[in-house]
Amino acid sequence: MAYTKIHAITATVNKAVDYICNPAKTDEGILISSYGCSPETAAYDFKFALSKTSQSDKNKAYHLIQSFLPGEVSYKEAHQIGVELADKLLEGKYSYVVSTHIDKGHVHNHIIFCAADNVNHEKYHDCKKTYYNIRNLSDNLCREHELSVITPGEKPLSAKSASKGKTYKEWQAGRSGSSWKEQLKADIDEAIKTVTTYEDCIELIQAKGYEVKGSDFGEKAHKFISFRPLDRERFVRGSVKSLGAEYTKERIKERITEKALTKDKKRVPFPIRKKPIVKDYSKKNLIDITGAKFAESPGLKHWADIQNLKIAAASYSQAGSISELEKQIAAKSALVKTARESLVETEHQLKDLGQVLKYAEQYKTNRIYHIHYQKSKDKDRYLRQHETELILHDGAENMLKRLGIDTKSLDVEKLRNDYNALYSKKETLRKTYQSAEKEIITLTQKWDNLNRYLDRTPIQQETTDQKHDKNQPTF
Repeated sequence: MAYTKIHAITATVNKAVDYICNPAKTDEGILISSYGCSPETAAYDFKFALSKTSQSDKNKAYHLIQSFLPGEVSYKEAHQIGVELADKLLEGKYSYVVSTHIDKGHVHNHIIFCAADNVNHEKYHDCKKTYYNIRNLSDNLCREHELSVITPGEKPLSAKSASKGKTYKEWQAGRSGSSWKEQLKADIDEAIKTVTTYEDCIELIQAKGYEVKGSDFGEKAHKFISFRPLDRERFVRGSVKSLGAEYTKERIKERITEKALTKDKKRVPFPIRKKPIVKDYSKKNLIDITGAKFAESPGLKHWADIQNLKIAAASYSQAGSISELEKQIAAKSALVKTARESLVETEHQLKDLGQVLKYAEQYKTNRIYHIHYQKSKDKDRYLRQHETELILHDGAENMLKRLGIDTKSLDVEKLRNDYNALYSKKETLRKTYQSAEKEIITLTQKWDNLNRYLDRTPIQQETTDQKHDKNQPTF
């Protein structure tokens, strides 16, 4: 993708041409091309063409800059695109010099062309219409050379295809109005459908990117449960007034219980021991007693049988039943999947916002040079002195506008705060994801121990993506 800038030269054409043809900037003069003139005599050739026109404005030439994103194009290809742009724009009527500067991190072309054409002796008319023509020609050339081209409000093609999450602009738009409350209610509804317990429901809502407080019950508990997306400042209550009667903590718990009752009858869980086991056998794996050493030593086999009984009993006592274990594994797997999806989407948003923040800071830093350039009486001279700053400003402004950011109301500090909020959300989701994965490993180990001890045929277990087979026989 390339962006363009153009201004008139009213004096010192020779200095401007000498500047863009500097051997140190153009690979010792290799990246220089011309038409209708030579770089050494361009000022005289332009003067001759200007002498034939009857138009009296003071513009002697025009200086066009075409700049590319860092690392997107080679020096040779950038120069070729610059020549093609000059040929398409000037249609063989105007003399020009094209050079490609490679001394900075951003490759860019300089095109200086005579203000008067050599055919009709008419002067080039610089206005918004001709500038938009330049930009369209430049974009079309980028497409032909398979470079990225973006339209207003969109991300670059390469970034857009890689990201399936919401863009920063979409994320920012969702923060205003009441649309996020509807999304919150939809997320709560989805969590209720997925889980079997109230506690799992709260965990799943947190994994979807919300901070939850007041979810406990009891005398000292808060009256209302409250939810806050991690990118917003304030909580919203789960009350009749704020979200509706179906989203109070009492009603959320009731909805989960009602769902469980209609699905199947409650099983009486194995009573949990009041005193903890001194040694947690549930975290151990069953001992394989099929080896020859166990067959040869009855005492060793008897010891292994006792150990396996303790392991199976510990796993069963903590789980309640195999069916309960399967439900817990399914619930934790849903939590892992949701947390991972939210984490991926948040990372895409962070990457998107990071780009916006980078261009916003670049724009703010170099804005003063653009202001001085606009007020300068000799724009080309000022450009030669502050080329880098002006190109960085224009590139940043161009990218911000194409990403849908209004530069007039740009607030860099707010962007930084948004970035920090998203980063906090990412870290919270990462911890939830990692914690749930560890719990799945522990639950799966218990499930496997019970099946092996009872000599049941193990079924394919769900880790994070696979669906769990719930048709397995239970106690």
